[in-house]
Amino acid sequence: MRRNILLLGLAAIFAAVLISQQRSWSPIQGRDWSPAPLAANEGEKRILAVLSRMAAKDETYLSVPERDGRALRLLTETAGAKQVVELGTSTGYSGLWFSLALARTGGHLTTFEIDHQRATEARRHFTDAGVSGLVTIVEGDAHKNLSQLKGPIDLVFIDADKEGYVDYLNKLLPLVRPGGLIVAHNIDMVPEYVKAVNSNPSLETIFYMEGGGMGITLKKM
Repeated sequence: MRRNILLLGLAAIFAAVLISQQRSWSPIQGRDWSPAPLAANEGEKRILAVLSRMAAKDETYLSVPERDGRALRLLTETAGAKQVVELGTSTGYSGLWFSLALARTGGHLTTFEIDHQRATEARRHFTDAGVSGLVTIVEGDAHKNLSQLKGPIDLVFIDADKEGYVDYLNKLLPLVRPGGLIVAHNIDMVPEYVKAVNSNPSLETIFYMEGGGMGITLKKM
């Protein structure tokens, strides 16, 4: 049942891709195919306000584009993810999109950031959004600090040093539960990672090339 729900979520993303592809030939010019997200409650309103402020004030250093953030929220919430791990906190922009989902699933985000200043900014943003209780920031080299983690992990998001993607995959894959997801950002920049996920028979990967481009991998067993 859970896997069927997840597949429906992936289908929704494919639908979004098809809609975006229609923009090149649609006779309806200027139509906004991706309107701003609407808040369902005061908690979501507070998170969305911080996301908007971050974008307006250019506080999204090396962060995902909004459409990728929305996809991450959709995947997390559809999967009912409780335990989410992120490599590359930056200033907390993607973490806030995760928080929109985790507030509903009752889950928690553990996010790794090597830069102290960016981690400090992320803490401020999480506090302003009222989601500090949903997030743990681990500062330092994630390649070393991943040893602190225990499974099962429902969803992993890799958006850190590109040369480290395969190492992150190898270290985290044993902790990801069957049916869990590994999502990698800027997928066109990491050919060795693409080769690794495509050559592993226990994984199934699709590529979502909107925004910054993501590889969405299902751990089958």
